[in-house]
Amino acid sequence: MNALHPPLRPTPPASHPRAGFPLSAEDTTARVRAALQEDEAFNDVSTIATVMGAREVRGAIVARRAGVIAGIPLAIEAFRQLDPTITVRVDAEDGTHVKAGDPVLSLTGHARGMLSAERTALNYLQRLSGIATLTARFVDAITGSRAQILDTRKTTPGWRTLEKYAVRAGGGTNHRLDLRSGVLIKDNHLAAIGGDIATAVTRARQIAVPGTPVQVECDTVAQVEAAVAAGADWVLLDNMSLDQLRDAVARCAGRVVTEASGGVTLDTVRAIADTGVDRISVGALTHSAPALDLGLDFDGL
Repeated sequence: MNALHPPLRPTPPASHPRAGFPLSAEDTTARVRAALQEDEAFNDVSTIATVMGAREVRGAIVARRAGVIAGIPLAIEAFRQLDPTITVRVDAEDGTHVKAGDPVLSLTGHARGMLSAERTALNYLQRLSGIATLTARFVDAITGSRAQILDTRKTTPGWRTLEKYAVRAGGGTNHRLDLRSGVLIKDNHLAAIGGDIATAVTRARQIAVPGTPVQVECDTVAQVEAAVAAGADWVLLDNMSLDQLRDAVARCAGRVVTEASGGVTLDTVRAIADTGVDRISVGALTHSAPALDLGLDFDGL
């Protein structure tokens, strides 16, 4: 028998009330178990030393700051793996906007299990809620424009599906998931073939699965015209000025999807959206989102 917890009974499937949660119950269980093992949560010497095994408590994960919640199924799974009998009430579903002081999860169960699972549960919730919160701020900033906020592949290795899910929870839209799911001909691809956009697009059409969107990164309006003439579906307007963006959008005239990218911030995103671009990609959503401040508070039984 484990010194901290009784033998674990089969854990109930993780709660997946949010449409589009990217992990199966089995994958959720495996990933969370690995995270708990990384933290040695099943051998928590601090908790073993201080808390009697039968002690039960009530607890709640509470928002310390306003934000958007993401990662609830992972947090629930962490608590359930340490205490299969724990009672959990979801107070804020993924995608819910919360204010400072709002409860997110209410818990009743063994103090040992709750304490040992706390950091893993919060790591998931704080990271993913931070992404959802930052995404919502960008989405709110362009309200009323035609543009959508997109993420990028600038994600934490091993966390991509979760981080892109968090973007959706915040109201954003996912760009391609991986290198196979869409063609994006970037500046270095073009440099490797002498800058021949037409050849690059033609070869992409020949190799990619039919229906795969073909996108070309463009630094100049001349490249935009070449990409449109070559039959690209989508042009990425990289680090262009507002005047260049307006010019490029006008030249595309609805023939291809236009996407602005490069150094987009909350201070600049509205002006970019007002140029008429269809989409705005923001790497910061996943590579620089600050964690949302959440905490676990106990209320003894």
